[in-house]
Amino acid sequence: MIWLEYLLPLIFLFPLAAMASIVLVLRSLHDARVQSPFDTPLREPGQALRYRLDQAFSSLFLNGALGPLISLSPLVYGMGRMLFVDKQDWVEWALYGLLSTLLVLAFSLLLVRDYQRIRRLKLGLACELAVGQELERLIRPDAHPYYVFHDVPTDSFTIDHVVVTPHGVFVVETRARTVPISNSGRGQNTVAVERERLRFPYWQERRPLHKTRQGVDWLSQWLEQQCGVSVPVRGVLVLPGWHIDTDDAAPDILVVSGDMLASQLTALMPGQISDPIHDKIINILLERAKLVELTHLRQPSV
Repeated sequence: MIWLEYLLPLIFLFPLAAMASIVLVLRSLHDARVQSPFDTPLREPGQALRYRLDQAFSSLFLNGALGPLISLSPLVYGMGRMLFVDKQDWVEWALYGLLSTLLVLAFSLLLVRDYQRIRRLKLGLACELAVGQELERLIRPDAHPYYVFHDVPTDSFTIDHVVVTPHGVFVVETRARTVPISNSGRGQNTVAVERERLRFPYWQERRPLHKTRQGVDWLSQWLEQQCGVSVPVRGVLVLPGWHIDTDDAAPDILVVSGDMLASQLTALMPGQISDPIHDKIINILLERAKLVELTHLRQPSV
């Protein structure tokens, strides 16, 4: 039965097929799309380009991981054939080598295509973000009393958001936690806030409150050094998707679910900031963001 000589070597391809299956399963890790925990969809400048860039990186991952496996398949199959034939056919081996070479060239071209596509998409996304940032000045001009900074760097950590208002500065930290499901199938989304910890249904945490207070302490001291006067700073911890029980909460940290965050920050008045100090705070935060960005750009890539 000569057909067994061609069928039995397929056994040697099973390990490659198993590795290819793992690669296909891991592909989901490259899906960077996220959904809002609130009712409103997440729409940012360049959102469509973000999705296309995510697909391009996924394609690059597949071609880079599956390419070597598929390219080696003809050679592995040929090596299996050696065990079941008495005489080697060098023409057959040449065909296996030619097929592997063609597959290598094909996947190399695909990788080059993915690389060029990612470069174009990253450039387009950068332009979209730059234009969107300028358009935001229509609804949030530099002279507006409310100003929001994202990912504000400190000396040793990063503050998620800093909000500057005429009545104070807010350190806003965000923490995402999965809502557990009870035995009855209902979500248990109530968290009790105490002075030093958060009590979730099945666990407790102290670090989110500590990190928020740490950001408040650093920003208060830094603003006082830069402005020469004491600036009222309040900490806010946001837990999206959770019902907040604040009966035993400390008064220095506001813990909220985040669905009405804008109106809550507008209503809070931890103090009063004069117009010159308000503008100076915005300017020094802008300068710090620019300085840190330039520092990162000057660092050599590894």
